[in-house]
Amino acid sequence: MKAKILDINGNEAGTMELPEQFSESLNNNLIKRAVLVIQSKKRQLYGALKGAGQRASAKLSRRRGHYKGAYSHGISRVPRKSLWHRGTQFGWVGAVAPGMVGGRRAHPPKSEKILERKINKKENRKAIRSAIAASLNHELVKLNHKTSETLPLILESKFETLNKTKQVKETLEKIGLKNELKRISEKKIRAGRGKNRGRRYRIKTGPLIVISKECPLAKASSNLQGIDIVKVNGLNAELLAPGAKPGRLVVWTKDSIEKMKNERLFL
Repeated sequence: MKAKILDINGNEAGTMELPEQFSESLNNNLIKRAVLVIQSKKRQLYGALKGAGQRASAKLSRRRGHYKGAYSHGISRVPRKSLWHRGTQFGWVGAVAPGMVGGRRAHPPKSEKILERKINKKENRKAIRSAIAASLNHELVKLNHKTSETLPLILESKFETLNKTKQVKETLEKIGLKNELKRISEKKIRAGRGKNRGRRYRIKTGPLIVISKECPLAKASSNLQGIDIVKVNGLNAELLAPGAKPGRLVVWTKDSIEKMKNERLFL
């Protein structure tokens, strides 16, 4: 499959043969699995404090004749702590046991629980290839982005040398992504309690820019809202299919595709 190469002014600057990574069949289930594995590694372990709900002195004797014993008081065998006493008369309150005020939980979350999921290497590579191929499907891309251009979008190597955010924005507009940039510039306040939990705003996901190496473009495009930039060898299923939905708009550089082909990445 041949694809056009565009210069930074949006004009055609040649063609190139796409590597075999772009010819994988779409596999939604495999992409979703690979994305869930990445998301599981981001989860923070959490659990109840060790000894929570068990720090009360709630030892209560059931033996005949014991001082502070509950024998023959006609009460259930629940661990209790004493709040007051008059001689051998005590004011007991249930404690420690699940269901008691201030007691322990029956099955609390445990920090030693393993939340991380796993996936086979070959399956992960196949999921990445499938997500790469999905970025060529105009019907899928059109569901998530505003673009009328032919896919894939491949820019000349000079694109990686841009060192100003303004230059990057102008180039993206020239290759037909003006409406897309306008769409991702909107920022909405989240509905619900998330506003109070460090995620006040909802930001739309925009194009993914794939580069071949560390370059000025990485810093120049980092200030554009909704746009992600990644080196080609750092591609993963979540970047190519955010929310496990394949069909993200990807802007490639010529060098990144050549590097993928020469190093046989994800095969």
